[in-house]
Amino acid sequence: MPVRIGRRAAIAAAATLAAAPRAGAQGQGQSQGQSQGQSSGQSPGQPPAARTGRAIVGFPPGGTADSVTLLYVERLRAGGAPTVVDNRPGAGGRLALETLRPLAPDGAAFVVTPASMLTIYPHLYARSLRYDPLADFTPVSPVCLFPFGLAVAARHPSRTLAEFVAWGRTRGAVDWASPVPGSMPHFIGSELARAAGLAMTHVPYRGSAPAAADLLGGTLQAVILPLGELTAFHRAGEARLLAISSPARLPSLPDIPTFAEGGFPALIHEEWYGAVLPGNAPPATVSALHAAIAAAAASPEIRDALARIDIAPHIMDPAAFRERIARETASWGPIVAASGFRPDD
Repeated sequence: MPVRIGRRAAIAAAATLAAAPRAGAQGQGQSQGQSQGQSSGQSPGQPPAARTGRAIVGFPPGGTADSVTLLYVERLRAGGAPTVVDNRPGAGGRLALETLRPLAPDGAAFVVTPASMLTIYPHLYARSLRYDPLADFTPVSPVCLFPFGLAVAARHPSRTLAEFVAWGRTRGAVDWASPVPGSMPHFIGSELARAAGLAMTHVPYRGSAPAAADLLGGTLQAVILPLGELTAFHRAGEARLLAISSPARLPSLPDIPTFAEGGFPALIHEEWYGAVLPGNAPPATVSALHAAIAAAAASPEIRDALARIDIAPHIMDPAAFRERIARETASWGPIVAASGFRPDD
């Protein structure tokens, strides 16, 4: 799920997160029902290469999704594809997809979205979701991938996942937080509680920053957050990472085991951010955007900037990406149902 980049991570990435152009008042005011024969920013007969494209993001400027998109937009522009970021925050990321759905599938606009909006939300908002992830959109590629981490404050008695489970069983109840209710780390915590036999009380937050602050301040006993939100605190000795949700240990954190190593093989989950076009986009349009994104992901600038916030570029071909969305959507259904969580809207 998208979160706000922590202070240390933001400083580390600031040199690369240059001031990419964003959609101005004109772009923000464009009608969602724009006619199919005229895409955003394109006059009739204008060559596709000359028009300015929109990368729509469902979260405010400064968050992880926005910052990652800015990186790619900078590289798309450097490659000759004029592109602006169009922030459409609202409805937990759903508004961006609702904005894209009725637009012409001509490549003039695409969304960069976290996985959860496509794979988890169909189960959370079964009655109210205004889009079908695969019928209404054309998958292009993921753009990045990152795991989550379970962390406690440095003063916590647990130094390993096994010690945390043993400690939690003696406590009777463990207060913990994820960045957003209904997010991927929220359900990872629910899975851990069931598998370990722990009574874990989820404390709802609106973002990683306040959850991390309360962990360090002693209000919370544990958090599960995007890894990049925790590594600076871990390396500074202010918090302690106990486990990560990746399939294997990371080269940047070789001493931190995975949940699977700790006896919880079902807790292998990584969040991706992915680019999608409106439904029924022509193959040539999909291929062109995919090639541009792949070229951007291969650039040292993006690799270095993402590495500083513990995120990796990640590219798949459109067909494999579509299959992945379908597969992960099916896999999250039982997890969401078992959690018993129901959103307010």
